[in-house]
Amino acid sequence: MNHKLIITRNNDTIISALYDGMEMIQVSINPAEEDTILGNIYLGKVKNIIKNINAAFIEIADGKMCYYSMSEKQSPIMANQPVSEGEDRPKKESKIKIGDELIVQVTKEDIKTKAPVVSSNINLTGKFIALTHGKSSVGVSTKIEDPKERQRLRSIVKPYTTKEYGLIVRTNAAYIQDELIIKEINNLIDLYNNIRTYGVHKSRYSLLYRTPPGYICDIRDGYSEHLDEFVTDDEELYENMKEYLIQHQPEDKDKLRLYKDPAISLSSLYGVLEKINDAIKPKVWLKSGGTLVIQPTEALTVIDVNTGKAISGKKKVQETFLKVNLEAAKEIAKQLRLRNLSGIIIIDFIDMDLQKNKDLLMEELQEHFKKDPIKTTLVDMTALGLVEVTRKKQRKPLHEQLVPGTVPGTVPGTN
Repeated sequence: MNHKLIITRNNDTIISALYDGMEMIQVSINPAEEDTILGNIYLGKVKNIIKNINAAFIEIADGKMCYYSMSEKQSPIMANQPVSEGEDRPKKESKIKIGDELIVQVTKEDIKTKAPVVSSNINLTGKFIALTHGKSSVGVSTKIEDPKERQRLRSIVKPYTTKEYGLIVRTNAAYIQDELIIKEINNLIDLYNNIRTYGVHKSRYSLLYRTPPGYICDIRDGYSEHLDEFVTDDEELYENMKEYLIQHQPEDKDKLRLYKDPAISLSSLYGVLEKINDAIKPKVWLKSGGTLVIQPTEALTVIDVNTGKAISGKKKVQETFLKVNLEAAKEIAKQLRLRNLSGIIIIDFIDMDLQKNKDLLMEELQEHFKKDPIKTTLVDMTALGLVEVTRKKQRKPLHEQLVPGTVPGTVPGTN
């Protein structure tokens, strides 16, 4: 396989697209002047507490209110709290009140009428490890299935956990040298200590940590052992990527390449804009002649599988239904990742009579979902034959990432 991360500018956006050969399998579009607050860490102020929903509203900038749930176990790091003898840090308080200042991280961006969501359980993510304030346990990615490797990784990180924070081993860490993992752990701990110690002394609304640009996160979060190249045709982006790789992923720095060909642009070579345009259309044709119709709504995403031309002239109808459904299962897994659809997903496959065919379909769908780097859960098939799926939300779906002028012929925010 030839996996490349293609990063290019288009108008006022930066497009980061993961390719398997010439097939786009994942894409994100971000403003060139990054304005996302997702993952940022602030010193916020509690403006209001709503007791009947056990929540608070915390201001992270002048007039910028965020929702804070007090029902989940929180470990707030408070500003202006007394320091115990022998300590150089403020105490943690279990409850907050109006006027308190505390360190919070944005975990969800605002969606239409909903405010951004913040948490006081700080999470710092590296390529191999994530540091989780408020949890003192060790976690290992479920995608690492080898028991011996899971035990090796657990033994590496366990000595570095404390009562304040735990560590989660990411999928990228599988079979990586101990030294690289330990180096990143120490870097994350240093970053955490800096935020923890000095952040509480900053003025309110201070930005204590800014999440890296989206295209840098794609480099960090990509499965580097499966990535052959990071390719860009923009010299500024090239220098930013080079600096990041040298500092944080030196083992991958030789994969970076600056594309220079005046005859054809990088975007045209890989058909980036055309593939994005296809990825926001509701209808997807299957090779068998069947179709998918993908319709995101505010509450959930509905996917309808149709026989289309696949049934024409076929005598063994049930076999044809199974064939189309299996093909649709593979394509649906691909489309969820490509379009970055998340939340509740309802799939209406073609009805099949035999239970063994239904079981086979569910098994196939489960196998395809395992390949998705974002946690995707196959819940069940209902009595009406509808398949329920959930996919963890990370960033906005592709159709919401589009801005005017990004892709010719598209209407941003629609699907």
